[in-house]
Amino acid sequence: MSRGFSDLTQRFFDAEADPVALPAGVVPSYIRDHRKRLRSRFLQGGAAALPDYELLEMVLFAALPRGDVKPLAHKLLKTFGDFNAVLAAPLPRLLALDGVGEAVACHLKVTEAAAARMMRARVLNRPVLSGWEALLDYCHTAMAHSSVEQFRVLYLDRKNVLIADEEQARGTVDHVPVYPREVVKRALELDASAFILVHNHPSGDPTPSDADITMTLKIEEAARALGLVLHDHLIIGREREVSFRAGGWL
Repeated sequence: MSRGFSDLTQRFFDAEADPVALPAGVVPSYIRDHRKRLRSRFLQGGAAALPDYELLEMVLFAALPRGDVKPLAHKLLKTFGDFNAVLAAPLPRLLALDGVGEAVACHLKVTEAAAARMMRARVLNRPVLSGWEALLDYCHTAMAHSSVEQFRVLYLDRKNVLIADEEQARGTVDHVPVYPREVVKRALELDASAFILVHNHPSGDPTPSDADITMTLKIEEAARALGLVLHDHLIIGREREVSFRAGGWL
């Protein structure tokens, strides 16, 4: 290297071997090139063109604009299992992971919230029974990877249009308290004619328990007494769902 090169120029040449040597705020060229290649592949082929760790890298770009995010993407996937599980991971568990600060955790949770809101928009104020697949997609996005049980009620009007999606209760890893009186009371407040129950099993197995069946029958009985219709009860697992109507429990 000739003496005509400045110290700063020399540090740029050494950056790939020692990125720390770069001045603050300067992104090493190999990181810039890698990010550019990922963006190009995503724009040309969409999410299908990228494996989970690369798609996760792209999510992390905005939170960590100057660093190499590949190691962190791999660490997140190894810790939580898959892309969806990373986004759905509880905030305290994310923040406890080395390398995940508030910026990264916030960006992951915002991405999760955006995905759920987009899916919700596909079903809200639309006929539910004729858009069943969209409803299942929304339920899986919102609940399949939650670490605790959630119990939601989807309230429908006389034309089976979804008018409200409400979380009635949130519990532990294997139990959530549900009160039939509150479910039907809320239906009357909303002037709903029917509803669908939805809850998740954090274990991943959507097979209904005896308690699930008993609770569902109590809610159906309370609904019938007030002229309301319980269309179904869906249990959301990690990879699939169970319908009480299809399974013969309703």
